[in-house]
Amino acid sequence: MEQINWGIIGCGDVTEVKSGPAFNKVSNSRLVAVMRRNAQKAEDYALRHGVPKWYDDADKLINDPDVNAIYIATPPLQHEMYCIAALKAGKAVYVEKPMTMDANSAQRMIDAAEMYNVKLSIAHYRRLQPMFLKVKALLDEKIIGDIRFVNLKMFQPPNPNLIAKSDDNWRTNPAISGGGLFHDLAPHQIDLMSYYFGVVKKAKGLAIKQQQNATADDLVAGNILFDGGILFIGIWCFSVAEADQCDICEIHGNKGKITFPMFGHSITIVTDNKETDYNFEPLQHVQQPMIEQVVNYFLDKGTNPCSGIDALVTMKIMDQFTI
Repeated sequence: MEQINWGIIGCGDVTEVKSGPAFNKVSNSRLVAVMRRNAQKAEDYALRHGVPKWYDDADKLINDPDVNAIYIATPPLQHEMYCIAALKAGKAVYVEKPMTMDANSAQRMIDAAEMYNVKLSIAHYRRLQPMFLKVKALLDEKIIGDIRFVNLKMFQPPNPNLIAKSDDNWRTNPAISGGGLFHDLAPHQIDLMSYYFGVVKKAKGLAIKQQQNATADDLVAGNILFDGGILFIGIWCFSVAEADQCDICEIHGNKGKITFPMFGHSITIVTDNKETDYNFEPLQHVQQPMIEQVVNYFLDKGTNPCSGIDALVTMKIMDQFTI
């Protein structure tokens, strides 16, 4: 195999800019087919993005001989079904985050990849964005010394701008998304913590519905103890006032702290009363660095940037926080 010919299952809002165009901008990669259950929307997407083929049936896309890799960008409820079908057909699979509905489902996807001996990667794409790679480099350099704890706060008003809008608002329907807005945003944050700090020894949390009309938990709090004795403390609330919204992650060491947002573009380091700032340009296509590495992995030119086993860690933590 010399080129990855992609098919997208679920060409919705997340694929318009964040991911879709990047498949044609990465070397040895081409987007050749898209699928959406609404035929008119599938055709419209294909025409606007210059994609040669479109389908309203996932099985037809999966079995298209011109497609050798599948990107699954549906709501989480369909991830497992489409993933296993694609793996069974011998097509390498790249799955949107969260990997699926829960840890048990994630394990079944991993088992299928092993059984069919087909490659599987998960779209925890912040791992390869320049800003978060810089945070990792600063931690590896021990710029703030030995890490003591991490304090993360994600406070948003109802219907926050961070969340992509959809006609049916599926992200707040646990039957489709696995939970609420926590399940949409927290995978980015929790995955980075395990990427930075390694093996999880213990995780526990609490989740409740505070708004009368809430269909899913809108307040989640959780702790993670990492193998090196580092403690993560996180709280997510999706019912605060506009003025109280915040997105902040503080990593504290014995020589200072690193502060950054999960959905912003700057890092602040404070050591010995000295402050240093790093600013980053927003990426045009936020998944492009990850897609490049996934393509290399599928072509046997690199390692898996985020395996199913990596993503299973995040799914288990989310389950433990919201059980």
